[in-house]
Amino acid sequence: MTRLIVAAGGGGDAVAAAMLHAALYGDEDQAVILTYAWDRLLVDPVPGPRRPSDFTGLELLTQSVWSVPAEALPIAPAGSTLPRLAAELPHTFALIDPQHGTEGITRQLEELVSHLEPTSIDLLDVGGDILARGDEPTLKSPLADALTLAACCQVNAPIRLLVAGPGLDGELPISQVHGLLGPLVHTFTAKDAEPVSSILEWHPSEATGMLAATARGVRGVCEVRDAGLPIPLTDDGPTVHEVDLDDALSRNELARAILSTTTLDEAETHSREICGYSEIDYERNKAAWLKDQQAEKLDPDTVLCQLDQFENEAKSRGVTHTTFRHLTEVLNLNGSQREELRQLLITSRPSQHAAPLWHF
Repeated sequence: MTRLIVAAGGGGDAVAAAMLHAALYGDEDQAVILTYAWDRLLVDPVPGPRRPSDFTGLELLTQSVWSVPAEALPIAPAGSTLPRLAAELPHTFALIDPQHGTEGITRQLEELVSHLEPTSIDLLDVGGDILARGDEPTLKSPLADALTLAACCQVNAPIRLLVAGPGLDGELPISQVHGLLGPLVHTFTAKDAEPVSSILEWHPSEATGMLAATARGVRGVCEVRDAGLPIPLTDDGPTVHEVDLDDALSRNELARAILSTTTLDEAETHSREICGYSEIDYERNKAAWLKDQQAEKLDPDTVLCQLDQFENEAKSRGVTHTTFRHLTEVLNLNGSQREELRQLLITSRPSQHAAPLWHF
């Protein structure tokens, strides 16, 4: 049997999809995970999502859908985590290409459903920002989720919308997400997180990292993102809830507005009108800023001294954990130095490694 899981926002949602498959369906079923190649600037210096023409070595699944095998390579300067995910996980990763807007993604989904005849289809979002209206001040990245939501609502097949780790993406306050959730489907455990534990040592997703950490029993407050956003790690963290798909569409103004879009540019325009911004514009601006920044050389003594200062300040704010992605930015290091930093800290202070997070 084949299960189709749509990773609503790409990135870490694809890793969470692997967790979900292991937890709900086990090893007997095969999983096809449909996801964006949209890894943000820490991995991919090129703003926006990648399209099939940005890779070599893709394999054609249907007329409009390509899979990303382990042998695939992003064409420089683009980057992608998908080939490595394909190498380290047993699932098939299929590429969402949003260049033709919602109509294009709908067509890709319909082709996959016809080709695979999946036993089930799940649309998975970590955090719950797929339930946003579009005007929330904390919302940062609504476009990817809105596109997949709009497409899934137009496919003639039963699709279940699942929200894992409510509030962990920092896009909507947990108090707001709570009232929108439906029945509890599953609570992730340490055993469920095990299949992706090695992945999260290198994958930069903060939300899915916190999802796995809470599944392992980690509790506290985790500081994330370049803005230093505090995220509570509570018993809600490892839960997975079902949400009515039509209710989510009725609430999500951006998803409704882009139902008939035929280009990504058109969807971006709606995002600017409804949300006041496009997340790809943010990436364009940040990429231009990063291009002019000189990353500091990683000097162990200097890094550990700066880390002590940051930890003291963070603890005074009630923070107990952070991510290596956030530490990389706090210490003014380049994204390519993240793994070097992680190895330095784990080697020098192993007791503070609450995998995949860093504990104060």
